[in-house]
Amino acid sequence: MARIRIDLPEHLPFSTELPIHSSHINDAGHLDNAQMLALVSEARQRFFKALGYTQTNVEGVGTVVADAAIQYLSEAFEGETLVFDMAASDFNKYGCDLVYRVRDKLSGRDVARGKVGIVFFDYGQRKVTAAPPAFIGKLAAT
Repeated sequence: MARIRIDLPEHLPFSTELPIHSSHINDAGHLDNAQMLALVSEARQRFFKALGYTQTNVEGVGTVVADAAIQYLSEAFEGETLVFDMAASDFNKYGCDLVYRVRDKLSGRDVARGKVGIVFFDYGQRKVTAAPPAFIGKLAAT
């Protein structure tokens, strides 16, 4: 099976920091993969907030995760602070990818890179809807 490889753009305009707590650590003594997804979700929420949105209200419509991929590069441990750098890419009619790099704040060591594919969703009609032009325009300006 081919390994996942995530290519990142040169510029990742959004950045946020999240500490690793003991509850994030698995029996092997490093950051658990399920907890990494939870941290990515928190970073994604902060990304939307920085743009003036929430995940459930982007120009009147919500978002849902369509897919996610993570490429792990090194272990991460309790007490470290992870820096999540994020950008939107690969826009399509219904959504885009949010690509990210995760690194340890102190050492700069790359921990992971990944992408979260999102689609826009009309919760009232329970169906996928077109990406709001104002959202795409706002991201194109970054």
